[in-house]
Amino acid sequence: MENHFDVIIVGAGAAGLAAAIDLSSAGASVVVLEARDRIGGRILTRQDGNGAPIELGAEFIHGLPPEIWQPLQEHQVPVTEVSGENFCVRQGTLCACDFFSQVDRILGKMDAGLPDESFKQFLDRAFPDSGRDEKLREAKEWATGYVSGFNAADPAEVSVHWLIKEMQADEPIEGERAFRAANGYADVLKIFSAKLNDSRVPIQLNMPVREIRWRQGRVEIAAAQVHPVSAGGNAVRESNNSQSFIAPRALITLPLGVLQSQPPAEGAVRFVPDLPPEKSEALEKMSMGEIVRVTLEFRHRFWEDIHASCAGDSRALSQLSFLFSRDPLFSTWWTCMPDPRPVITAWAPAQSAKQLSGQSEALIVDQALETLSRLLHVPKIELQRLLKCPYFHDWQSDPYSRGAYSYAKVGGAEAPRRLGAPLADTLFFAGEATDVSGHNGTVHGAIASGRRAAAEILRKQKNG
Repeated sequence: MENHFDVIIVGAGAAGLAAAIDLSSAGASVVVLEARDRIGGRILTRQDGNGAPIELGAEFIHGLPPEIWQPLQEHQVPVTEVSGENFCVRQGTLCACDFFSQVDRILGKMDAGLPDESFKQFLDRAFPDSGRDEKLREAKEWATGYVSGFNAADPAEVSVHWLIKEMQADEPIEGERAFRAANGYADVLKIFSAKLNDSRVPIQLNMPVREIRWRQGRVEIAAAQVHPVSAGGNAVRESNNSQSFIAPRALITLPLGVLQSQPPAEGAVRFVPDLPPEKSEALEKMSMGEIVRVTLEFRHRFWEDIHASCAGDSRALSQLSFLFSRDPLFSTWWTCMPDPRPVITAWAPAQSAKQLSGQSEALIVDQALETLSRLLHVPKIELQRLLKCPYFHDWQSDPYSRGAYSYAKVGGAEAPRRLGAPLADTLFFAGEATDVSGHNGTVHGAIASGRRAAAEILRKQKNG
């Protein structure tokens, strides 16, 4: 069965949906092919027992990006700024955090005018450790944890030039602030979905793309409808109903990890002919960061009865927003503040995630409870008793994401631009990994990339 359109969009994440809205609004006939049984990509919002949002993927709105704020304000969606108090655990002692100024001072020493290097190389060069300066050593550890945690990046790999571009991009949108929509990112997806329904854009779910054949002015995409079936109590996927989609242009919004995978791996896509060397080189200069996050819903906010334990500070954790530590697994935790729900999220980035990746959900939840027990000095058996429900999604093992979000390796600060460049006015590319504004790894970066690619396609259509 063949289906003809003006543009085929591969992927119904934020980038693909945003592009589909702009293209269909301009009169182009569009189809969106999505491998999963849902839209949203690495946005995955569940609900707790009271209908409140539980985010398993993207959660925070970073700053005031118009790509997100404009639709939310147009639809009068309530948005709340993250608030509360930050605490740190140092050598088993719970204190208010005071490392932020030290981290800012270290990050401020990064210089785009010098040759690119990894963040670890930068620290070793700019802040040599004599072994006698304990405060400097601790500041470097917090800075390393910040870069690793925020960017899901290996400090020995991530590009300093790329980090500088990211920091500069955050300044005009106040990216240091964080917000949540009333129903999480499901609110954004609802708005996008309604616009696409109004434009009658078909979104083909359960339709993983297997092969993309292309030449200038023509793309033929082979996909196969899949259906979950039950066999021996295990969920499996059975393919049938192969379809061919044909268009003069296609927009590829696959995550970086999927683009880097090769057939016959599940989720991988074969390009015929292969993508040219400039794309392969861009892919090699980027890495898909790994994250393991576990959201724990408790029966009540037990941490309200815990107090800081450092000299001169015995405040209760009733206003706890973020909890930072140097724990080798789950180094960062946060609550729903200012929402008083008894929910806390554990965050294991980069190398910590590698240690946990592939383990069972039960084991990862157990590791999270063990870490929380150690950090807050609450018996693990008590946490198990209080735990109402854990929430988890393994993004590394998910064949349609293969990781959390992207970052550039040394020498790769321009790789997102090269990855996002069109091929022969026929293949176009979007997704957070291709964002050229410095907002890789964010939902608004993904949306901006989709709109950028849609504008490129429309210009080519206008010019013939």
